[in-house]
Amino acid sequence: MGPCFRRDDGEIEFMPPPKSLSRTPPSTISAPAIVSSLLAVQTQGAGFTDLTAEVARFVQDAAAREGAVTLFIRHTSASLTIQENADPSVLDDLLTALHRLAPENAGWTHDTEGPDDMPAHIKTMLTATSLQVPVLQGELALGTWQAIYLIEHRARPHRREIVLLWFERLSPLPR
Repeated sequence: MGPCFRRDDGEIEFMPPPKSLSRTPPSTISAPAIVSSLLAVQTQGAGFTDLTAEVARFVQDAAAREGAVTLFIRHTSASLTIQENADPSVLDDLLTALHRLAPENAGWTHDTEGPDDMPAHIKTMLTATSLQVPVLQGELALGTWQAIYLIEHRARPHRREIVLLWFERLSPLPR
């Protein structure tokens, strides 16, 4: 048994054993170069918008060599993902899955902006509002079949804003 303590009612309660955790020692880098930009995207309604080429242009404009680019969408009814870019049926199936997980007709109480409002918030919660992509030798380090997408969860077109941040990796600091 692990450590124990006496509760206010006098009973003894045993604490669960600690979880097994481990981590590598901290690594320190100097990052004097942080570049930012705001990307505005006009969506066509529910679906995927490929952002890969625009993010690659941002990395090029930032004169990036090695580091990471971070994307953050400033909305609660649209999200970001990295997914397959070769077969369009993958994106269709992903939309189908999201619609099944958060259907419009599920009796949601929050419907201020319409029946797709609450399902859009749920879909955003299930996906991501930020991504980080490594950059190696000035190129996005995506896999062969990967692309960066904005997912519009609302039925109507919307103007969406995505913050792009570039963090440069430099040599480690002396210890």
